[in-house]
Amino acid sequence: MKSFKIIMVALMVLSSTALIAQIKNAQTETVKIFGNCDICKTAIETAGNIKNTASVHWNKDSQMAEITYDSKKSNRDEILKRIALAGYDNDHYLAPDNAYALLSECCKYERLQKETEMAMAPSKTEMEMTSKASENHANMIMPEVKESNDLEIVFDTYFDISDALVKTNAATASAKASELLNAIKVLKIETFKTADQAALTKVLPSIMADAKSISETKDIIKQREKFKGLSKNMHEILAYYSSHEPLHYQYCPMQDANWLSKEKAIKNPYYGSQMLTCGSTVETIKHNN
Repeated sequence: MKSFKIIMVALMVLSSTALIAQIKNAQTETVKIFGNCDICKTAIETAGNIKNTASVHWNKDSQMAEITYDSKKSNRDEILKRIALAGYDNDHYLAPDNAYALLSECCKYERLQKETEMAMAPSKTEMEMTSKASENHANMIMPEVKESNDLEIVFDTYFDISDALVKTNAATASAKASELLNAIKVLKIETFKTADQAALTKVLPSIMADAKSISETKDIIKQREKFKGLSKNMHEILAYYSSHEPLHYQYCPMQDANWLSKEKAIKNPYYGSQMLTCGSTVETIKHNN
């Protein structure tokens, strides 16, 4: 048994080394990320890793993580924000309360900082540095005009999930939910206004949890059930997304659930062809672009 464990550790080290070798312009930093167990390790590394761009290796005993990233495509803060959204406090960002609440009981580490209203918001020092960089026209500061495009892939993928459920295609719904999860992982939260960052990070963990649940099953009934919560929370972040066309918030009385649609015509994702036109539009959202 001891020999088996040694072999497994060796394989994990080799795998980690191979991932890092694929990252160009590699820069490595060590940070503390709070967690307890192997489940935490998987969640932390999954949240932080991006193929050929970022690699995270977390040690549950020391609670230290080695983060390697392509300095031309990512940075430490982007990675740590994704990990915080997954529910794990770290040296630089606090996890939103609801993200922490979603963790398994064995994963609920002792939080050293309980006040999380400012979770994911930049520190005073970071804001001062950002202000100085802005004055110097530093290239690293992302212009806020890109804000409307940051959520475009997130919403487009949500609509793809809805279309798959309308067609009762569980395999496609699962695949598109995985895409939604990845789209949120690479979302550049820092491009939004500070107040909006706090609001977004209260909702995004719930969206990620529902997307993950849909991606992990091919049971159309379970997918549709999770789509209820996903739709409710997608509606919550509409204020931070400017659509190029009106969006319709629609309601299914049979399921007492809503969904968002680009089309005014009712195409019910909770029943598909069984009751395709069951429902009504309760809100039409128009943005001035």
